[in-house]
Amino acid sequence: MKTLRSSKGGFFLLAVILLWIKTYLSYKIEFNLGVKGMLQEFLLLINPISAAVILFGFALFAKGKRACWWIFGMSTAMTIVLYSNIMFYRFFDDFLTLPNLLQTDNVGNMSEGIFSTMYGYDVLYFIDLAVLLLWLLRNKAISETKFRKSLASTAIIAGIAIFTLNLTLAEIDRPQLLTRTFDRNYIVKYLGLYNYTVYDGVQTAQMESQRAYASSDDLSNAKHYTSSHYAEPDEKMFGKGQGKNIIKIHLESFQSFLIDYELNGEEVTPFLNDLAHGGEDMNYFDNFFHQTGQGKTADAELILDNSMFGLPTGAAFVTKGQNTYQSLPAILNSEENYTSAILHGDYKSFWNRDQIYKQFGIDTFFDASSYNMDDESVVNLGLKDKPFFEESIPMLQSLEQPFYAHLLTLTNHYPFILDEEDATLDRGTTGDKTVDGYFQTARYLDEAVEEFFGELKEAGLYDDSIIMIYGDHQGISENHNRAMAEVLGTEITPYQNAQNQRVPLMIRVPGEEGGVNHTYGGEIDVMPTLLHLQGIDHKKYMTFGTDLFSDEHDETVAFRDGGFVSPEYTNVGGTVYDTDSGEEVEPNEETARLKEKVDEQLQLSDEVLYQDLLRFHEIPGFEPTDPKQYDYGENDARGTDQEDN
Repeated sequence: MKTLRSSKGGFFLLAVILLWIKTYLSYKIEFNLGVKGMLQEFLLLINPISAAVILFGFALFAKGKRACWWIFGMSTAMTIVLYSNIMFYRFFDDFLTLPNLLQTDNVGNMSEGIFSTMYGYDVLYFIDLAVLLLWLLRNKAISETKFRKSLASTAIIAGIAIFTLNLTLAEIDRPQLLTRTFDRNYIVKYLGLYNYTVYDGVQTAQMESQRAYASSDDLSNAKHYTSSHYAEPDEKMFGKGQGKNIIKIHLESFQSFLIDYELNGEEVTPFLNDLAHGGEDMNYFDNFFHQTGQGKTADAELILDNSMFGLPTGAAFVTKGQNTYQSLPAILNSEENYTSAILHGDYKSFWNRDQIYKQFGIDTFFDASSYNMDDESVVNLGLKDKPFFEESIPMLQSLEQPFYAHLLTLTNHYPFILDEEDATLDRGTTGDKTVDGYFQTARYLDEAVEEFFGELKEAGLYDDSIIMIYGDHQGISENHNRAMAEVLGTEITPYQNAQNQRVPLMIRVPGEEGGVNHTYGGEIDVMPTLLHLQGIDHKKYMTFGTDLFSDEHDETVAFRDGGFVSPEYTNVGGTVYDTDSGEEVEPNEETARLKEKVDEQLQLSDEVLYQDLLRFHEIPGFEPTDPKQYDYGENDARGTDQEDN
């Protein structure tokens, strides 16, 4: 034992055991992996071991104490990987991917939200490193075995054997784990966080290589799918909005449970409640779901304006910013001579917007440099919603009509911070800071939208405009399930969490009556719907959604992780539920058919993005967007304002 305590073999074992324990405990405490049954519990227990044994085994080839320092360095790197994923998961309910690392420019603008996920007990994730460092400092002399290379080889072989056993058992429980799944939770649950990190790197490299080898032939499957998936427009609604301005209002992080919700007997969003019940002749889709992935807001923008899904990892806004697109603004300009503008109280480089909007054919981008960004007007990520809407009116009036204008709000964004003087509703009482603040910022957003409606009317822009309001993505993550169970009065099961992905979609078409529409749909369906309202048949364009007003609309809503919801069934992580009752049901031919359809839809959309296939899609009469034609100007105001935010 004395020899073991002062040998690199002993240090190797100590490092493996400490990393193993730390990682397993983090699985149980930090991540919602949906572990079911003894086999999955066993796999969760053993899956951190193989990566540690293999990596530390390579270090054993070094002589003496140098091997121990290498092991310490590798353990430190693996700890960084672990803790980075813990922080990311607390914020996004997801695991880091390599494309996320390309989005580091966004971190500075989201630092307040991300660092608010740090807890005092997090220091425990670094105690093992202190133990290893103390061991290194106390053991000045390291005993050397005569079989240094064979010891290293044995460790590596043992690690490979453990991984092979791990993968074999995982494939038994989840066949085709590495080839069929869209859910990173599955990879981490079955194979471990460190093996997932390697897998993600390999997957990313493979995906990035696809574009170089793509050809026009690769477009045929996607063209066939979108053509066969097409839904004929509703005769009554087709062309009803032709020539009308389109004003899209983006409700940041707004979930549908807020509609008609009362806090302490008071409506949280009284104006939006009125709209949802037909006020202002608004059509409200109460079974509308967001379909975003890691890109969140950026994914929502991509989906709504292109009718294709965001990527399974990272944000296409960043990683596919140079792709060819056939976006809604460009089509409206080509077919109906529309001008287009984005209005947003944040700086234009965030999410690479100043580049990808050029690919979308956006004529004008009013970013933070166009607004008054003084300290009193800014909170959290950018300009408060009320001054944002007020200052946006002259910008809208400056646009040549008909126009397509997309206004993105910011105040109702995690961690849901609001200045005291702006709060007109008491905070929630769950004891969860995030959830309790959510009600205040949602009320502020509601008041801002109501004021904006009045300002549109005064500016003469209301009567002749289609007004669309939508929620971009989930606001409250699964990390707050305890508080959300209290808010909703029900346990947040996987089924309930899927139902909580509802976000509002409201569409006002001048001259048409409003009301509640119970059709199931998702963000992928918005572009076909708006095109048909303009009298533009979207069939010749590559759209993965269908018109929400059509009798032939496809009501199966795909989630980015491969799950889905439909009027009959909800699929979460491979488990099927009855959508009405929430009761688990046995998979059947129909649920298998729906799952296969969802997988095909996601896969083909991914192929279009990864391989940049729209560069091969020629449409008679449609001129491909030339990004060189667009110039959003220099962002001189970026400096200190953004650093302060």
